[in-house]
Amino acid sequence: MSESLTPSAVLEVLRPVQDPELRKSLVELNMIRNVQTNNGQVRFTLVLTTPSCPLREFIVEDCKKAVQQLPGVVDVAVEVTAETPQQKALPDRQGIDGIKNIIAVSSGKGGVGKSTVAVNLAVALAKAGSKVGLIDADIYGPNAPTMLGLTEAQVSVQKSDQGDILQPVFNHGVKLVSMGFLIDPDQPVIWRGPMLNGIIRQFLYQVAWGELDYLIVDLPPGTGDAQLTLAQAVPMAGAVIVTTPQTVALIDSRRGLKMFQQMGVPVLGIVENMSYFIPPDMPEKQYDIFGSGGGQKTSEELGIPLLGCVPLEMSLRQGGDRGVPIVLADPESASAKALTQIAQQVAAKVSVAALT
Repeated sequence: MSESLTPSAVLEVLRPVQDPELRKSLVELNMIRNVQTNNGQVRFTLVLTTPSCPLREFIVEDCKKAVQQLPGVVDVAVEVTAETPQQKALPDRQGIDGIKNIIAVSSGKGGVGKSTVAVNLAVALAKAGSKVGLIDADIYGPNAPTMLGLTEAQVSVQKSDQGDILQPVFNHGVKLVSMGFLIDPDQPVIWRGPMLNGIIRQFLYQVAWGELDYLIVDLPPGTGDAQLTLAQAVPMAGAVIVTTPQTVALIDSRRGLKMFQQMGVPVLGIVENMSYFIPPDMPEKQYDIFGSGGGQKTSEELGIPLLGCVPLEMSLRQGGDRGVPIVLADPESASAKALTQIAQQVAAKVSVAALT
């Protein structure tokens, strides 16, 4: 073995390799750990900032190329793990113990598939290895239990000094609380603002969430009490705005986006849902039922990233109806691939915000 092949030499040659999102040295970010050298064999651990890192293979390849430049290297083995960073605290908002990042999924207009995006975002993050929770904050129309296959589930309540503590239900790697668990299936929720504020705060602070990398909050449409309660209560990693290409949806989505900006909540990006329709008998064809290019245009006008465009497929709706989200039911479908890439983009942006 060459005398130059030492752990310190490996670290030195890896120093120029940067995290593409953070644009900083992996070594300086303490993302290279446990370096070992033995008879030309080099092993180390690469600690990413999220299990959903979209550039994982790219970073690993860059590391291997750098180390292989050293004389005497026979083989390079990289173990990849992840440690999701904690979102920065805010002095006027109360964080939740054990929860690193809170992400809102919102829309200005109803019927744009916001809950579908929120559920698949949560499941995609969990599938990649993150610890994920989901609050169904659409109190008047709680649909997440159906989409996660939990319509028969029941939440349990534990007494404590802090009051009643809800135990979230669990499926597909995601912990969930929803108004749907607390009312009968056909029972309407006829509440004014203060009661809505109370239940959302309970879902935030009086649930046994445990340790979570991400808590996704599926908000009702609009810019009302639920959005204000969330934005004023907790430090948020950011908001994802869901729209369709249709003009009326885009107009409302811009209002929702501006609301978060005025409340000091970072907007991570826009998701264009129902971007086009793919007929199941002619998968090579695409039909722009709700128009086209609206999400891209809005993104450019407002300087907000377009996280992705999700096509409308029958399997996407079928997965939600039977409680198996499309990212699990048909991961090779166009919509599942788009939603998985959106989850990766969201995770990357949250990590950058936490570490810069």
